Amino acid sequence: MPKAAFLLVLALVSAAFCAAQSKLPAVPAKSASAASEPAAHDFDSLNLQGSDIPMPGFRETVTGDQAGYRKAMLKYGLALRDNSLPSYSINLLNAPVAADQQYYVGQRPFAKWMTNPMLTWDMKQLHLSSAQLHVGLGFEQESWNKAGPTSVDVSTLYFYKSFVRDRVELKTGYLANNLEFVGLQAGGSLVTGAQGVYAVLPYEAGLTFFPEVTPSFNLKWNAPAHLYIKSSLERAPDAAGAQKTIDRNLSGLRFIPQGEKLVTIVEGGYRRAATESARWTWLRGGYIHNSTPYANSVTGTWTSGNYCAFLLGDQQLTRAFGEIAANGIYAGASAMIVPASMNTYTQYYEVRAYDEGPFHSRPRDTISVVATHSVYSRDVVKSLVAQGKSFWRNSSSITGSYTVRAYRGTYISMGLSYITGPAVTPKVANALVATVAPTIFF
Repeated sequence: MPKAAFLLVLALVSAAFCAAQSKLPAVPAKSASAASEPAAHDFDSLNLQGSDIPMPGFRETVTGDQAGYRKAMLKYGLALRDNSLPSYSINLLNAPVAADQQYYVGQRPFAKWMTNPMLTWDMKQLHLSSAQLHVGLGFEQESWNKAGPTSVDVSTLYFYKSFVRDRVELKTGYLANNLEFVGLQAGGSLVTGAQGVYAVLPYEAGLTFFPEVTPSFNLKWNAPAHLYIKSSLERAPDAAGAQKTIDRNLSGLRFIPQGEKLVTIVEGGYRRAATESARWTWLRGGYIHNSTPYANSVTGTWTSGNYCAFLLGDQQLTRAFGEIAANGIYAGASAMIVPASMNTYTQYYEVRAYDEGPFHSRPRDTISVVATHSVYSRDVVKSLVAQGKSFWRNSSSITGSYTVRAYRGTYISMGLSYITGPAVTPKVANALVATVAPTIFF
């Protein structure tokens, strides 16, 4: 079914492309001299293209868009930027445990740092319009290895091209699909960070993120009336997790390591930008199917067919005063499910409210409240019962956070999360985790 769904989407996109091409007005022929002149370069064509979660423009970076090196590179259609995302978390309710007794992030003081330099080329010197070549490296270090491995790896190496006045978008190469699908960042913003504490179900089913970058072929149709359909054929990461993915593929560029199969993703939705006359809306749902064998806790064998079904929605409720149409109060909700036999976290539900530009003097700050409920695998719980171990059956959390724009390109998110059932096993006490997470765009 997932493969059939993808083929159907591909057929629809192809049909739309051909129909749109047939309706395009004729383009006057250019003289030979005019054709040899490359189009003017601009920063808009050098920002992240085709992603669900955008990056701030070059003006909203620490160095801005008028720095000397930036202007010099722009002449050649090039841009260099870097995103740096350090974070620190600690549980405020209990004293830190010994290192060998840690079971969740923040149970001991936890630090993480990720930086991602990127080079983009708009390819206009090759007379390609609405195109981009994107190359990036990533460095990530975490103080607790179970939260994620320390890695230096290729983060992106892909080609992007849009057609038919941006109705059809293609992106192919090595990339992480967590910015392309589902929309896990609250408010659709890279600045405000991810949604609830345990919004990990798409990753369990094979949605890629750095350092689990894999080859992907993504195709999107921006249909009329703010509708869209997006699909991906993605080589799966290692079913055993990020550390195994890195151990088997240190450079990140191996095309098909043995045992890793195909992930098919299909997503459809309705997305309308905020304007003077309309409020921001984003409704989306989809399905991720992974043909890679996973350890099956019921059969005791390795079984293919892991999946994640997801449904999310966000709506701007009010408009704030000021020039930024997207500012105001929003509400949203999420629901996700994966098979209990192949995953530890099997159901995830979330409701959220956030205020973009909460104060007239702070139009780029964000306040958010996110409440979540996660269900742990009944099959994993049965195994723990048989072993005589203590456990939680589910987990709930409520997180309040404030993200302040400290300076151009510099945001600091400060959050406090109260979590019941913070680990599946053992049945540790509830936690109150404080997190400070700057995001710096160079």
